[in-house]
Amino acid sequence: MLLILKAKLQPCEEQRRSLLKTMERFNAACNYISKAAFSSKTYNKVKLQRRLYYDIRKKYGLSAQLAIRAISKVVESYKVERNTLHEFDEHGAIVYDQRILSFVGLDKVSLNTVDGRLIIPMLIGAYAKLDERRIKGQADLIYVKGEFYLCIVVDVPEESPITPEGYLGVDLGVVNIATTSDGVRYTGEACDKTRTKYCRLKAGLQSTWTKSAKRRLRIISGRERRFKTSINHKISKEIVQAAKGTKRAIVLEDLTYIRSRTTVRHEQRERYSKWAFDQLRSFIEYKAKIAGVLVELIDGRNTSRQCSECGYIDKSNRHGQVFKCLACGHEENADLNAAKNIRQRAAVNRPIAVCPATGS
Repeated sequence: MLLILKAKLQPCEEQRRSLLKTMERFNAACNYISKAAFSSKTYNKVKLQRRLYYDIRKKYGLSAQLAIRAISKVVESYKVERNTLHEFDEHGAIVYDQRILSFVGLDKVSLNTVDGRLIIPMLIGAYAKLDERRIKGQADLIYVKGEFYLCIVVDVPEESPITPEGYLGVDLGVVNIATTSDGVRYTGEACDKTRTKYCRLKAGLQSTWTKSAKRRLRIISGRERRFKTSINHKISKEIVQAAKGTKRAIVLEDLTYIRSRTTVRHEQRERYSKWAFDQLRSFIEYKAKIAGVLVELIDGRNTSRQCSECGYIDKSNRHGQVFKCLACGHEENADLNAAKNIRQRAAVNRPIAVCPATGS
């Protein structure tokens, strides 16, 4: 499986200035190419290269391959939309390929710049070691909050598919972000506190709406987004480990169009609309694929209204976080009851879709 590994570069001050200068010239060249392409309605890479290659090298001092990468970046952007002129940020990403980038061991990278080749130390988290992965294709040099990062595409080996001996049902919810049929609940209490704090801060800044307030809003939004991503990574990792350790397949609800076909109480709307359920599901799927764990999607209709003991379905069975069957009297946590129903449907019915570790 191809994944993106984000490595932090640790340049000295002189190298930092060189990287910044290269990035600014590269994107200035992209704007020059974009204007020429848009005015002549020429979006073919070969034609633009014949017309602009030498001008770019002379005007912006770029190496041969950096000039070609600048043309490629512009052409790729116009594949999506051609009705307006595309402008590139001066600190936009530079796309490096194997001709202008190479790795020196596992902790340094050699990059081509306007000042020649630079060998720069890089830092990779302990969770992602390059010696266990295979680097594929190109890498993007990005500049975020005064720091340089290299986004590397790596080929992560997948484990052999595990033949499941059972199912682990997972219910995604509002009060509890996820609940498994084993009774493990990932509560959203800590998330609610963080979300409430950010909402309060953003509300005050939005009412001000000054330039500094907008800048602060972007910072807060980024923190909130990273917080959600971190929580979803943690939850998905634990769910996949639990399934793999017991040789079970993971069963999820098919949440396609879930926001348009379900309703929640007024006080839960903000929590419901703000949590990244699709991200959590995608994290579970890709981590499961790497681990060789099968993932199945089932129809989630009435899983929260059906009794996991007798199968009786009624809207009045559920009262908030308490499920009590009107037919047999079975009572337990509502999310746990739903997770059990999800597990049982996978065991009895044919799943809607299958995402096996083989990728087929």
